[in-house]
Amino acid sequence: MPLVDIQSRLGINVDRWILLQSGEQPNKRPARCHAFEKEWVECSHGIGQTRAKKECQQEFEDFYECMHRQKTHQRLYAIRQQRDKMIKEGTYTPPPHHTGKGQLDP
Repeated sequence: MPLVDIQSRLGINVDRWILLQSGEQPNKRPARCHAFEKEWVECSHGIGQTRAKKECQQEFEDFYECMHRQKTHQRLYAIRQQRDKMIKEGTYTPPPHHTGKGQLDP
């Protein structure tokens, strides 16, 4: 903690500018990946970039997955491929409401 806290005296918060998810959000709700980014920053704070790459790898991977959803998209693509394969083989028939032929009114 510095002796003189210039940020609070001037009424600015530089940390909010640095973090991606910390900006002002609609309805005062935190951003989707704010918690993951905060964990990553807290882990890597003060230990240096070289150590942080090794020691905070898990936190960074969680934050990256939350932002880009790469593993989720790969998993959903594999599920769709398996479903299409089973439909082609005739071992799976999708329900009528998934093909657009089901009941239209509730």
